[in-house]
Amino acid sequence: MVVDAVLFDCDGVLVDSERITHEVLRDMLAQLGWDMSVQACMDVFMGKAVMDERAQIEARTGQALTPQWMAAFRQQRNAALMAGVQAIPHALEAVQQVHAACAGRIACASGADLGKVLMQLEKTGLLPYFEGRVFSGHDTPRSKPFPDVYLAAAAALEVDPRRCIVVEDTRTGVAAGVAAGASVWGYAPHGDGADLLAAGATALVHDLRELCGRITHIA
Repeated sequence: MVVDAVLFDCDGVLVDSERITHEVLRDMLAQLGWDMSVQACMDVFMGKAVMDERAQIEARTGQALTPQWMAAFRQQRNAALMAGVQAIPHALEAVQQVHAACAGRIACASGADLGKVLMQLEKTGLLPYFEGRVFSGHDTPRSKPFPDVYLAAAAALEVDPRRCIVVEDTRTGVAAGVAAGASVWGYAPHGDGADLLAAGATALVHDLRELCGRITHIA
């Protein structure tokens, strides 16, 4: 496949952060009155910005989602991530190889707030490969599943999004990559990835080390 650039999601693709974040979110939502398991919380929120689910949270709890609550959530979430976040298995090896193969034309495009993304990439040793090429859906008019953050990343790299590979692990993220016109590869370390294929992914990888071997030519 002829590729100009590779655009990575962050949470669940580069860093193993999803359960840590959703344990904090689950506990804080329980305090508001919405009690559920961590897995149920992940099923509802994974791949989405918390604020994008504001209406559902307020309907379930009967309480307003205030700026103060969001600030407390981010503070507790960041502390938990700093204590426990790790890179996804083989992420550093894969990113190093793709960065070299693409002559540095890679980016991280996340739906999370920029501070969180930068913190996690730095903590796991991945940031040097993405320095200056980290993008947050919070800084675009619309976050995932809309394509804005991937379009912003492609524009910054001065490449056509249709000649990019997007690596995503959620249906929401796959939808964003597809809407941007990119070829989306679903990262499915567990299970068959059928949900990612149904969302529009054109290929699956079960181990990040597969990435470079499957990109046969870099433009």
